[in-house]
Amino acid sequence: MITLWGEGRGFRVAWLLEEMGLAYRVRDVDLLAGVENDPEFLAINPGGFIPALQDGETIVVESVAIMQYLMGRHGPTPMALDPGDPAYGTWLQFLVMGEAGLMGPAFFGHFGQLFGDDPAQPDWTARQAMGIFESRRGLVARRLEKGPYLCGEAFTAADISVAYALQWAGRTGATTLTAAEQAYLDRATSRPAYDRAMDSCKATKAWVARAGGR
Repeated sequence: MITLWGEGRGFRVAWLLEEMGLAYRVRDVDLLAGVENDPEFLAINPGGFIPALQDGETIVVESVAIMQYLMGRHGPTPMALDPGDPAYGTWLQFLVMGEAGLMGPAFFGHFGQLFGDDPAQPDWTARQAMGIFESRRGLVARRLEKGPYLCGEAFTAADISVAYALQWAGRTGATTLTAAEQAYLDRATSRPAYDRAMDSCKATKAWVARAGGR
């Protein structure tokens, strides 16, 4: 049985697991309570961050790396494009960009603005982070002008990666989503696997409900 340790960005992993039809369980990790109080989790990931994936003797951390592992180890799957596919480069680009260019910068940019030493003063680091987010967001927007999903007509893991980041940014108020972005998210999250992942990730589902989303 595959074990997904922690939610947060681990929701991406749960969504992919559902799309691939793989059996798994979610093991909650309460970061607010302090990972130092969870020795079982620290034995899995001594770094103390989530998510982590345990698949037999294999342990993988970092949500996008976990996604690549699952598609490589448990594929083939339509969630991944073959290197011979003309859209493979686009797929790989947006798969990684969902975290490296969108989620990571949005997280630090947003909270840097909220919780910096003096929120009333300009925060150079937060501005730079949000600038990175906005530049990559523009690439997503231009790509979606060409089709309903990032690789055209096919929904893939790249959409899971990017959709998660855009949803988070919209839900937290880090940005205001455009009509095109919201339509894209509506398409992506209308998939049954998304709802099943929400049911598996109880903490995420409760947070989304408080944020007034789905």
